[in-house]
Amino acid sequence: MKAILRFFALALAGALLVVLTNCSQTPSTSDASNSSPASDSSPAATTTESKTAAEEKININTAILSELDKFEAALGVPALSNKIQASRPYGSPEELVSKKVITQEQFDQIKDQVTVEDVVLTGVAKDVDYMTKLGLMKGHMMVAKELLDQGKPDQAEPHIGHPVEEIYVDVEEQFQERNVPEFKTALMSLQDLVKSNPKDAKLAANFEESMQAIDGAIQVLPEQQRQSPEFVLQVIDGLLDAAGAEYGAAIADNKISAVIEYQDSRGFVNYADTLNSNISDSLTKENPEAQKAIAQSMNKLKTAWPSAQAPATPVLPPEEVSQLIKTIEQNSQEVVN
Repeated sequence: MKAILRFFALALAGALLVVLTNCSQTPSTSDASNSSPASDSSPAATTTESKTAAEEKININTAILSELDKFEAALGVPALSNKIQASRPYGSPEELVSKKVITQEQFDQIKDQVTVEDVVLTGVAKDVDYMTKLGLMKGHMMVAKELLDQGKPDQAEPHIGHPVEEIYVDVEEQFQERNVPEFKTALMSLQDLVKSNPKDAKLAANFEESMQAIDGAIQVLPEQQRQSPEFVLQVIDGLLDAAGAEYGAAIADNKISAVIEYQDSRGFVNYADTLNSNISDSLTKENPEAQKAIAQSMNKLKTAWPSAQAPATPVLPPEEVSQLIKTIEQNSQEVVN
């Protein structure tokens, strides 16, 4: 799962998406606002729309692995995410076939989800995307901590590496816009330490430093926004979308064949559950029926990951995991809209 993510041309309520036809450029963020929903009067922050086809497409030139894992899970092709990434850049979606990444028959199954166009997020959508990506970092680090505590640094190391290798570059421009202090160096030092000397006494302090840096990056968003059920539920939906894709990519022939993807999805779900707990009281007052449905589905969903060590066979099939995530998202949309 080596380069996880550019997970989000997120279909987010309150978003204005501008599609640019530039297949070699990463998503631009230079013209976006950092303000909270309450203070941003731009159309991007005030307009609520359902998902559009453009929002649901994945840019195969820029998407990170967890996003590409949607195709891997849908087609059942092992390591497809890495194959797509290795054959970049693409001049058109059809080059997935001409470059022999997948067959024409396989392409026909996913062609409506594939694009080489860039998407610019503004307003609330940009803030949700930003916090979601940092949430993915948190999920990686949470499962890494579990594995370190279990004395398995070799398994923990990839999850410490993913925030650096797959996510940081995707939000680095936003870090600069939002005046977030650089912390890529701290993440890289931590990864190197886990690789070279996992018993070093400095490891715990270095790990805490990295976690605090991620938390600090999240906290540049307005507190009101971070405590808003309408905002946080959109982040939760993004995390669960990533978890569902990873979980589907982890399973083949009713076996968990890709342990790292299983562990990734566990981390994402656990952090989504933490966020949900943080807004539970507010959501209960605002929409008790939605809160109850989300809590019930989340509790059932978490049973798919009994521990950081993957079980021999899946506790829940990918189809049931997908349905639980869909139920959460449907109830979330009732609150967001």
